[in-house]
Amino acid sequence: MLTVGPVAENCFIARPEGGDRAIVIDPGEEAERILGEIEDLGAGVEAILLTHTHFDHVGAVAPVARATGAPVYCPQLEVPVLADIMAFVPWAGFGPYESWDAEETVAGGEHLSLAGLEIDVHFTPGHSPGHVTYALPDEGTLFSGDVLFEGSVGRTDLPGGDWPTLARSIAGLLDAYPEETRVLPGHMNPTTLGRERATNPFLRELSHT
Repeated sequence: MLTVGPVAENCFIARPEGGDRAIVIDPGEEAERILGEIEDLGAGVEAILLTHTHFDHVGAVAPVARATGAPVYCPQLEVPVLADIMAFVPWAGFGPYESWDAEETVAGGEHLSLAGLEIDVHFTPGHSPGHVTYALPDEGTLFSGDVLFEGSVGRTDLPGGDWPTLARSIAGLLDAYPEETRVLPGHMNPTTLGRERATNPFLRELSHT
């Protein structure tokens, strides 16, 4: 986990223990730092996976993809955002970021075998229209992007955000995976589904449904 950029976004590099191939999830900023970590691991990058395309999660996609030659997997509904990133940055002072044309798309329901990892893709909108969560059941891990955080959830006041939709997405993950499942979020600290079910104030209404 590398926390990068001005809004402290978590970029992840994942590989099987001892593996020589890796995946990168949400390279948001600081491309040189991400590439340096990849070089230190001695791993080739097989794919770059995006949970969604808000600028803080995709700002380093172009340089990382170019340097590694890895294809970018983008949520299908958000391909136009990745292709014109600066047009969707809502606040001044961020960027400039280079756009990228995604090589692959995901919409939820796919199973990916990448870098020796088995990955299920879940459609989890609510924070953004096309948001997906990448689940590694064999590893007991979710890359949740900006759906679920330690003690919080993704904001819903950006374009395409909607709390009832996000609540359904979170409930789906809680129903699908064991409580000990690790949640590796796009911001803040790692947590578990069980911890969030028990303590996250935003999930109280879900525990009674």
